[in-house]
Amino acid sequence: MPKPSKVVLEDSSSFTPSQKPVRRSFTAADKIRILREAELCVAPGALGELLRREGIYSSHISKWRALVREHGEQGLAARKPGPVATKDARDEQLARMTRENARLQRELEVANRIIDLQKKVSELLAHTRATKEES
Repeated sequence: MPKPSKVVLEDSSSFTPSQKPVRRSFTAADKIRILREAELCVAPGALGELLRREGIYSSHISKWRALVREHGEQGLAARKPGPVATKDARDEQLARMTRENARLQRELEVANRIIDLQKKVSELLAHTRATKEES
């Protein structure tokens, strides 16, 4: 029985560590074209052939179809990665003004307490002067 021969798919000496795989990205037009072609695939194996030819997985088709259902064809357009910003300049200004308002309310409460204390001290001093003058 002969030994199986080794099959070399790629010359490993041509690969350098500085080479980095490039992530494929599809434009909205490419995604729409692929989705339309996928809709036309009715023969057995036709969809698998399309996926291999385009170099994509069936999960791509599923995600793209869901985006089209939710947002229309505009949902396929490229977006910035990461979460959607929830705060804008007005929200930040509102938060800053709310903090400042709370701080000023605390300062006003302290000032009112001091004024009340000064009134009481003034009344006590006036009362003690009046009692000294009577005696």
